[in-house]
Amino acid sequence: MDESYSIESSSNSIKRVTEIPFRGQIYDRYGKLIVYNTPVYDLLVTPYKVKMDDTLRFCQVLGIERHDFDSLMAAASAYSRVKPSLFLRQLSKEDFASIQDIMVDYSGFEFAKSSLRTYTAPTLANTLGYVSEITKGQLEKQEEPYYRQGDYIGQSGVERIYENELRGKRGTKFVMQNVAGVYKGSWKNGELDTMAVAGENLYTGLDLEVQQYADSLMLNKVGSVVAIEPKTGQIISMVSAPTYDPNILASRYFSKNFAALVRNPYKPLFNRPVMASYRPGSTFKLIQALIGLQEGVITPGSGFTHANCPVGCHNHPATSTVALGVTHSCNPYFYNVFRRLIYKNNIKNTFKASAVGLDAWHDDIAKFGIGQRLGIDLPSEYKGNLPDKKYYDRFYGEYRWKFSNIYSLSIGEGELLITPLKMANVAAIIANRGYFYTPHVIHGVGDKKTVKPEFLERHETGVDAHNFEPVIEGMIGAVEAGTARRSRVEGITIAGKTGTSQNKRGDDHSIFIAFAPVDDPKIAIAVFVENAGAGGSAAAPIANLIIEKYLSRKVTNKALEERMMKLDLMSKVVLPTTKKPGETETKKKTEEVKKPTGDPNDPANRLPGAPHPANPAAMRGPITLPKQSHQKAL
Repeated sequence: MDESYSIESSSNSIKRVTEIPFRGQIYDRYGKLIVYNTPVYDLLVTPYKVKMDDTLRFCQVLGIERHDFDSLMAAASAYSRVKPSLFLRQLSKEDFASIQDIMVDYSGFEFAKSSLRTYTAPTLANTLGYVSEITKGQLEKQEEPYYRQGDYIGQSGVERIYENELRGKRGTKFVMQNVAGVYKGSWKNGELDTMAVAGENLYTGLDLEVQQYADSLMLNKVGSVVAIEPKTGQIISMVSAPTYDPNILASRYFSKNFAALVRNPYKPLFNRPVMASYRPGSTFKLIQALIGLQEGVITPGSGFTHANCPVGCHNHPATSTVALGVTHSCNPYFYNVFRRLIYKNNIKNTFKASAVGLDAWHDDIAKFGIGQRLGIDLPSEYKGNLPDKKYYDRFYGEYRWKFSNIYSLSIGEGELLITPLKMANVAAIIANRGYFYTPHVIHGVGDKKTVKPEFLERHETGVDAHNFEPVIEGMIGAVEAGTARRSRVEGITIAGKTGTSQNKRGDDHSIFIAFAPVDDPKIAIAVFVENAGAGGSAAAPIANLIIEKYLSRKVTNKALEERMMKLDLMSKVVLPTTKKPGETETKKKTEEVKKPTGDPNDPANRLPGAPHPANPAAMRGPITLPKQSHQKAL
């Protein structure tokens, strides 16, 4: 007979105590601790047992107001008068030590051990995510009855994706107590007790030192940094600017702090590396060149004139090769490459030829991860937009559009939308000469450091390795003598490409993707800085400083470093406007959209459920909220 069944009938003398396990800890690639647990205590109350002779003294002991006491007791009674529920959460060891002796005078209250997520550095808030009390909806939807009211659960980031691994296994102890609730020892010497098992530790590819350095370069800016180890797909650094100190969501003041972050117009909870969408601009020309070479519409020695070309050109030397086209980021060059790709068929009707050509182009580009979710181990990844025949048929009608309607795609504009993560992955593909592993934050789970099988799968782009060489040659030229030359790093050969993403809501966005060293790539990176203008002005310097920091563990160009750290783009911020009193959207709703505008802010160019691509700009550094009193916390 299982004696645990008889325990409920002896509930007056035997008490079941649930032990909550510590969540697993999180480490960086060098074994540095990023997230750990600090022991704390929760104060529970069983309303029907409460006998309060001196409520005022009780409030003074806990540092709360009388109205707080009344509201907390009302909430506990509404939940259950006979079951214990949370009264005060996360009292420190010092708080517990100072009041535990006094609390024996107040029946109906008891302490339960708990823990608090603690961070070794104020960084990676959006990537790590946060834990908070499980919601009513989550309780109702759980597939197996593990969680109870008051339990904590991972709500975002790594904490959410790896919740099952991190949460551990509950323990149960049976103790004896008298009618006054005084502890009298363990039941049957602990024969029926089960020990709590801590959650599994997570091992990341993140470099904590480089991450904090990247954070410092992105202060007073809005945008993203994503750095990947090309050979494995491990994320080295992931910055979402603006950010906040993760410790402010790991305290008893969670509700107030979270509400403040939600109200903040700069959207610090928005994880830009995987959720923000942009036009890729000239960085997309790299993929155009690779597809053109693979499809045979160009050779490494192909050159083009600017005659009859509707896209403008910068003032640069002739582009008689693919490498020079990349180095000088020549718009007419890639207009002609794209035109050849679209009309690479024997169909004489230009409308039908364009439709067939676009779908073939679409399938080639998709192999680079564009227009789809890569599958990173973070929630809410945005798949972006890669238009195909059906996309344009919605606006123009079938076979009523042709190349002249879509040529802006040739230079990474038009209806293309990507995330910073995707462009960092493109840099990794080029570094690997044709393949990639799904980018991922966690490369090991538990003592065995188990890797998810999907992160070990090699994805091929279908572009032969030899076709990458002229493109890489052009990328080296861009850093050594082209659009990114002002931020080159002595002693490290970097292959990079600048981009300028058009933006109707203020200044254009600065983009740069790169990898290094060229002969043995160890880091691939994408940097997006909103409202910063050309790719060489902000994104390229920041990326190259991070590359040097990662590879050399030092930075030699201190003048450039200081300039980037001091660069403040707050004056260029264009915050979303609010609707004026009495303003209606009737006209907007009745307007017929006849064709794509190329504007990523146009709802027609956004996929259902996608976040708005016009991201508000950064705060001045990580958000920190002032310490609050006990009274304000409740």
